[in-house]
Amino acid sequence: MNKDGTLNEVAGLYCGLDRFEARKKLWSDLEETGLAVKKEPHTSRVPRSQRGGEVIEPLVSRQWFVSMEPLAEKALHAVEKGELKIIPERFEKIYNHWLSNIKDWCISRQLWWGHRIPVWYIEGKDCEEEYVVAKTAEEALAKAQQKYGKNVEIYQDPDVLDTWFSSALWPFSTLGWPDVSAEDFKQFYPTTLLETGHDILFFWVARMVMMGIEFTGTVPFSYVYLHGLIRDSQGRKMSKTLGNVVDPIDTIKEFGTDALRFTLALGTAGQDLNLSTERLTSNKAFTNKLWNAGKFVLQNLPSKDDTSAWESIADYKFDQAETLGQLPLPETWVVSKLHMLIDTVTTSYDRFFFGDVGRETYDFFWSDFADWYIEASKARLYKVEGHSVASVAQAVLLYVFENILKMLHPFMPFVTEALWQALPGRNEALIVSSWPQTSLPRDAISIKKFENLQSLTRAIRNARAEYSVEPAKRISASIVASTEVIHYISREKDVLALLSRLDLQNLYFTGSPPGDANQSVHLVAGEGLEAYLPLADMVDISDEVQRLSKRLSKMQTEYDGLVARLRSPNFLEKAPEKIVHEVREKAAEAEEKITLTRNRLDFLKSTVLVAD
Repeated sequence: MNKDGTLNEVAGLYCGLDRFEARKKLWSDLEETGLAVKKEPHTSRVPRSQRGGEVIEPLVSRQWFVSMEPLAEKALHAVEKGELKIIPERFEKIYNHWLSNIKDWCISRQLWWGHRIPVWYIEGKDCEEEYVVAKTAEEALAKAQQKYGKNVEIYQDPDVLDTWFSSALWPFSTLGWPDVSAEDFKQFYPTTLLETGHDILFFWVARMVMMGIEFTGTVPFSYVYLHGLIRDSQGRKMSKTLGNVVDPIDTIKEFGTDALRFTLALGTAGQDLNLSTERLTSNKAFTNKLWNAGKFVLQNLPSKDDTSAWESIADYKFDQAETLGQLPLPETWVVSKLHMLIDTVTTSYDRFFFGDVGRETYDFFWSDFADWYIEASKARLYKVEGHSVASVAQAVLLYVFENILKMLHPFMPFVTEALWQALPGRNEALIVSSWPQTSLPRDAISIKKFENLQSLTRAIRNARAEYSVEPAKRISASIVASTEVIHYISREKDVLALLSRLDLQNLYFTGSPPGDANQSVHLVAGEGLEAYLPLADMVDISDEVQRLSKRLSKMQTEYDGLVARLRSPNFLEKAPEKIVHEVREKAAEAEEKITLTRNRLDFLKSTVLVAD
């Protein structure tokens, strides 16, 4: 077959006919000569051009190839010697397998666009034997004239290089190569890290390594970080056919650039990520939380004109152990946790564990800083004593928040930069600011002490929720612990009262249970730390007894119905096993709730009797 789809001279009688006409004529001739046996339909897979839709015919033609074994051997040695590291490490096996079983590479492509193959043929000569290779047409003509005379005519090979061949030259061809004295080449080649998808490890990465070593003598990068593919929420590869392609522009409009970036960056190296609306919504909420925390910090800093207040803030040197040791418990805790986070995050960044960085910073910001320290700081910021009490909270809020922005900036550049620029005294952009210092002081004992305070707060909050105490209502409490624990807990009674909604005037610290212990809810917050909450302070006991009695009656009715179904042979025989299992689980859960409710009801009734 000729390249224009007509048959060549080997086709004999059919020479010059179009491929489709030739097939029709051939069948017609077979029928006329009686050589056709039968005609029946067959379903076959017909290859078609992706762009034009034309039927593609197999055609044997001469192509340019690259001999790959010598190139692959050098690329394999680069990994073996540790000159190139692939992350995750498991992909080194795939890299080694491909290069160890490599075949010669056909680099000729019959396309309109691309780098033309730099080969020129001689008019009137056999193109397989007579050709010149040159960088430009002028150079090719000069070479041809030197060999064939002044009147020689040449023409360039019409094929272009395989796209991956051109891409393989990218690390150095963009930097001025082959001029190795070019400033960009000297400055940026070789580079440190290549980040790309695991699906093109061979198509692109391995070929860049081979070309880099071959043409420059150096591996083009020291590390290859392979991210996973982005799939839809069901784990399917995105495609137009399935209609599940997520448009990043639309996603950004709905959720924001930072939320999208953060969602994608939380993926594990080399592992595909299922992109769902739930993930994006959650990280949009995280972005909003960060913004609101920034607003809180800004609103509670001194005014720019308050020089003395800013001098007080500047006096806190959190990188010094002496300063850390003088801070109140909540401040020592959050600064210590921050310093630990900086070390952990820096190590994770150095090891390219970007997903871990995001998760660790997320957890610290949301769980420690926003949920606990910001709330605890209000006990100082809103006190009437003035700047002396507030300044320590202001200094810590500013210090912790600006370091959070630094660690999150690679993930969420826009919101973090905006918040950074809004902070006072910013003389440079966040993107060029220094990375937080590592190996800063931390106080493990204070961390443990504050965790005890957290446990106590959680226990009181849970009791309030259990007894449906109104959120705004402040209740009495007696905290029972050893002298040592009482010492540090009582010093933070303002914080405890604020976080647990306790009545500060009726908050007591003692080494033994109070006199009304048998009329109180007893909480064990930790080893050697307990709390007693007077029931009468939390609920109207008579009303609560009545409410729980009705609730118990309703629960018992529901439970009896479930038990009746499980005792029915008809249900057990005919119902699907899954349904029977679900009913058993509901019955066990209902029984447990009934027991808890009955115990609480008995406790309330006994409290009424004691009171009487």
